[in-house]
Order: sequence, then structure tokens, then C-alpha cells
Amino acid sequence: MPDFVLRPAADTDAAWIAELRAVVMRPDLERLERFDPVRVRERFLNSFQPEHTYIIHSDGVDAGVIAVRPEPDARWIEHFFIAPAHQGKGLGGAVLRHVMAASVDERPFRLDVLQGSPARRLYERHGFTLESEDAIDVFMVAPGNS
Repeated sequence: MPDFVLRPAADTDAAWIAELRAVVMRPDLERLERFDPVRVRERFLNSFQPEHTYIIHSDGVDAGVIAVRPEPDARWIEHFFIAPAHQGKGLGGAVLRHVMAASVDERPFRLDVLQGSPARRLYERHGFTLESEDAIDVFMVAPGNS
């Protein structure tokens, strides 16, 4: 299992995360004919909540990001991106397992993933199932801890 540390994000991480988001999401957004280099960054910057966001530090570098936004009825996993150089090594699965295991209540986890994204397989391996979908997004849910 890959070694990693989750450190709380700061306001100063916003630009780096926005760039990582653009790089990671570009292939899926281009496939769906929805890539806009400005909008992909602005959407993140307009919704960034550092108090719910963690930088994934692995192999001596910041290798990714994950946000867990609490809502009364669920915890939303958002902005979960692993830098391309760190993908395919089990880091995403290890982080997802850690975040889900750290759950302190029964609220389910929810997320959305772009249609056709290979990330969907990662989520399915960790207990997420289809909740609903449209032409662009797939909304998934996994049970919380009881």
C-alpha cells in the first residue's frame, strides 16, 4: 500500500489544485466535448472550501487532493484528483479506503464522476453503486459506517 499523508489544504493551494483538476479532467472533458481551459479552473476556484480539502502528500511531493464535504444527509467526496505521475500505483484506492474508514457516523458517501471515466471502476471497487446518471454525470453512493 502506498505511503501518504493527508494535510489540510490552505487558501494558497487553490491555484495548484485548479491546475491539477484541469490536467486530470481534460481527457474525459474532451471526450465529452466539454473541455474549456478557463472554465475547468474557474469552477474549482469558485467552489474551493479549504476547510474540507486535503492535499495527498506521497513520495515526497504533493501528489493529489481530496475533499470530503459534510452535508446533513451525506458526505460528498469531491475534487479527488491524483497527479498523472502517481496514478496506477494504488494511491487513489489507499486514500479512498482511508477516508471512508475514518467515517464517524452512518451518513453515506456520495460523489459524481464523468460518464465513461475510468475513475468509476475505482469507486465501484470501494462499494459505490449507481444512484442516478445523465448524459454527463454519474452519481454514486456508498454506505457509511454504522
